[in-house]
Amino acid sequence: MKSGALFIVWLLLSACAHAQSNGIFRGNDLQPTTLEAAVDSVSPGSIVVIGENHGLQVHQTQQVSIMQALRNKGLTVSVGMEFFTYTQQDLLNQYRSGQLSEADFLKNIQWGSPSYDFYRSQALFPRLEEGAATVALNAPRSLTGKVSKQGLAALTDQEKALLPPQFSLGNDLYKKRFLDYMGAHLPSVEAGERYFAAQSIWDDTMAWQAAEFMKTHPEQVLVIVVGEFHVKYGGGLPDRIHARIPGASVLTFSQVDSSGLTDQELNEEIQPSQIYGSRSHYLWVAPAQGLGL
Repeated sequence: MKSGALFIVWLLLSACAHAQSNGIFRGNDLQPTTLEAAVDSVSPGSIVVIGENHGLQVHQTQQVSIMQALRNKGLTVSVGMEFFTYTQQDLLNQYRSGQLSEADFLKNIQWGSPSYDFYRSQALFPRLEEGAATVALNAPRSLTGKVSKQGLAALTDQEKALLPPQFSLGNDLYKKRFLDYMGAHLPSVEAGERYFAAQSIWDDTMAWQAAEFMKTHPEQVLVIVVGEFHVKYGGGLPDRIHARIPGASVLTFSQVDSSGLTDQELNEEIQPSQIYGSRSHYLWVAPAQGLGL
């Protein structure tokens, strides 16, 4: 067994070697692997969470590749989307079944940016004839917007009813990472508390909706497409999924944009943190470009 010092040197050298190439790497030791190997352990009842940087075309392609790899294993794949509000699931169902045109669907849900062209392939991936579905996961923006500005105490009873049952804030390490990330953007300590409460609503609502879906579809795999911060180090959405589904099989992917990064900067992005651990179970590293739409 390597001594502690030797192990650290080995890890750093290994990371440097890997940072000079693109591909899929194991999150714990940064060893290269294949997509097929990465999804090999996924079985019915599993949840696969894919973190993304919004609007990057390569990330869109990689997400669909992960979904296709799961389908190639003979699994029924449903897709949960951060970008649809759970209160609008009926509209999403009408769109997927052809009862509502895409233009009318996007108008009714007040789609903003980036362009829906970036998410169309993921949203349409599930095969309805197999019983798969596209699942709206997120909390209403009006709810999180109010909490970020006024705090949880300002919610009316009607608004509180939109929160997940037994709603809980994210764990302490996740909160530390969130507040560190926000940094100078926080005008006060109180603002940080409000913003983190809103962030926690996003995570816990998505976990709640994922749990509800898996209760009635245990024979399927649910792939969740969500912003990378919710996935990194497992403290956000994965943590809340485990809280709501004890013993859940959750596999996480981080999509890392390597464009414009030096080897040292990329190493810092992908190496396990001494505080938070591995960034995810698997890292998909590639230079990415926006769709420009």
